[in-house]
Amino acid sequence: MTIKIGDRIPAVELLDSDDKPFMLDRYAGAPLLLYFYPKDDTAGCTREAQEFSAEKAAFDALGVQLLGVSRDTAAKHRKFAAKYDLTVPLATDPDGTVLEAFGSWVEKSLYGRKYMGIDRSTFLFDAGGQLVQAWRKVRVPGHVEAVLAAAKDMAAR
Repeated sequence: MTIKIGDRIPAVELLDSDDKPFMLDRYAGAPLLLYFYPKDDTAGCTREAQEFSAEKAAFDALGVQLLGVSRDTAAKHRKFAAKYDLTVPLATDPDGTVLEAFGSWVEKSLYGRKYMGIDRSTFLFDAGGQLVQAWRKVRVPGHVEAVLAAAKDMAAR
């Protein structure tokens, strides 16, 4: 079952950048911006993480917590964050169960070859833990600005 607008933050387990498990629903009670990305240290994923990091203070001012998730290991996340001075926390979904819960583990195609992979996607939850907006098949240019505008709009309500 894929998450949809109005659904609550699911009680699913991720690993933090120290390989410690935590439940995603621990973020309920404050707005959360959750984004899924395919792979650490690739061009699009690096740019997205850098842009979210550059706007972290603006999200913080709105009380919005940020969390980036991929299937990369915690060790890769630490190396990625250190290499690019990232300030956005990163988590890992080693078995893909969280990605599946969000409908972000999808069939892709490259040069006619079909494979399963991560759909770059972003989810904005309000302070009550309800999904208020989702972006799927994200293109990085302009995305962080659009998400920040949505977070500002949500905060103004």
